[in-house]
Amino acid sequence: MKKVSMKEIYETAESLIIAFVVITVLILFVFRAVSVDGDSMLPNLHDKDRIITTNLFYNAQKGDVVVVDKNTKYGKPLIKRVIATAGDKIVVDYSTGDVYVNNEKLIENYIAEKIYIQDRENVDTVVPEGYVFVMGDNRNYSLDSRDEAIGFINEKNILGKALLQIYPISDIGVVK
Repeated sequence: MKKVSMKEIYETAESLIIAFVVITVLILFVFRAVSVDGDSMLPNLHDKDRIITTNLFYNAQKGDVVVVDKNTKYGKPLIKRVIATAGDKIVVDYSTGDVYVNNEKLIENYIAEKIYIQDRENVDTVVPEGYVFVMGDNRNYSLDSRDEAIGFINEKNILGKALLQIYPISDIGVVK
């Protein structure tokens, strides 16, 4: 049996400490696990799904699924899709169920179904600087930027972009 030297023990301990520090920094400042609450992101994300987000060098982009912190008018964390960014003109036409950004109709293969709520006034606005307009993929059952309770989302309140779904195990993969 080989005798282990103090130098080998020290090097192993040092490696473990460095690995622990690196993992802790990554978890605290780069990646975050978040639980989905509700059905507003169906069919892509379900209630109680777990996702990994990152905010490392992140700037909100149209089409990204983002996690918004609780420091909004709503007062609770949100998981929504960015539809429009600063300076974009957004129109939600409730008579047709279509969404337009800068006068271009969005092709939205990710939504559960077109909007069929007919008793609301159309949304027609421009996203202010430093803000984004977000919507859930389950448009008919989503509280999002269309509602005054949410409104535009300050980019500073975005915790990060959803990268991976990690639970349930059968659905592990990239968030689209």
